[in-house]
Amino acid sequence: MTTAPDGTAQTAETAQTDAPRWLSDEEQRVWRAYLHATTLLEDHLDRQLQRDAGMPHIYYGLLVHLSQAPRRRLRMTELAKDAKITRSRLSHAVARLEKSGWVVREDCPSDKRGQFARLTDEGYEVLGRTAPGHVAAVRQAMFDRLSAEQVAQLGAIMKVMAEGLQPTDPNADLPWLR
Repeated sequence: MTTAPDGTAQTAETAQTDAPRWLSDEEQRVWRAYLHATTLLEDHLDRQLQRDAGMPHIYYGLLVHLSQAPRRRLRMTELAKDAKITRSRLSHAVARLEKSGWVVREDCPSDKRGQFARLTDEGYEVLGRTAPGHVAAVRQAMFDRLSAEQVAQLGAIMKVMAEGLQPTDPNADLPWLR
């Protein structure tokens, strides 16, 4: 039995084939717990990074992506894809990181319209100073609260979800293409 948003109970027999498949009470409980936990986790990590490095979590993620790239640089389109954000949001973030001296933009010699974002030495140092506190915050907020079995289960669950959500259609409406 499921409950529709209007509070009416539905059974498999009363639900139409084209009617929405409402969440069961248990699914609703799990969904709300997931939303609550992920919102609190993102806020926790964002506050830690603002306090320790004066940057939001999304900027830290961009620095990490760049630090792991060859020559610490990526095409802006590739960085947007890796970060799963729109190109305009990335452009704004990179502009802020440039003002801090942590990233520079470089023209792409093979494509006059393309640009690279490159992590500067100063940005690399900031990342190096910030990473230990960030890892401690992640560990304290998440991994220290879970058993080894729960960590493995969570990893498997997140992998299934990501694989199911990763678009395979080349015409998919993807944020980093906007």
